Amino acid sequence: MAGEQKPSSSLLEQFILLAKGTKGSALPALVNQVLDAPGVYVFGDLLDLPSVQECIPYSVLLKDLEMRNLRELEDLIIEAVYTDIIQGKLDQRNQVLEVDFCIGRDIPKKDISSIVKTLQEWCDGCEAVLMGIEQQVLRANQYKETHNRTQQQIETEVSNIKKTLKATASSSAQDTDQHLAEREGPPLAEQRQPTKKMSKVKGLVSSRH
Repeated sequence: MAGEQKPSSSLLEQFILLAKGTKGSALPALVNQVLDAPGVYVFGDLLDLPSVQECIPYSVLLKDLEMRNLRELEDLIIEAVYTDIIQGKLDQRNQVLEVDFCIGRDIPKKDISSIVKTLQEWCDGCEAVLMGIEQQVLRANQYKETHNRTQQQIETEVSNIKKTLKATASSSAQDTDQHLAEREGPPLAEQRQPTKKMSKVKGLVSSRH
């Protein structure tokens, strides 16, 4: 089918054919092209080619690794050798790095099932954590809703109690005023009026005599 991506094995075979006839500075460029090719994940056959296993010139390393001088380059190579990233030797006279071994990105087929299992366990763990977080969020939302509802009920009850106390206080004040008024009796003017009438009656009686 037109436009369909070719299998990685087919792409790698094409690069291997090209690498067999490529030498010099063009070979590192071809290797970089293989590394950047989508769908190519196995490079063992390419690394086994004699032309790829030749000595790497310092000039290529300086350029590709963006090193400022040979001292920095050699320090980096020595560090890579000590950490077992590569195995080989420096040829300072000819200014080349002879590589005998390097850590590759190839995955043995026998390890694929183990890698898939590990990744699946990791995915399952992530899903379990996500589910736990969702449950925590749900419980937190329920608690917040319950708290808000309880708070609203308390505020309503407090408001009703205030209204009741206010109404009770007002009624008590009215009753107190009325009770005091009843104990004090009628006004003084009304109390003095019978005395004046008695004086008039006494006067009339004395005049008759």
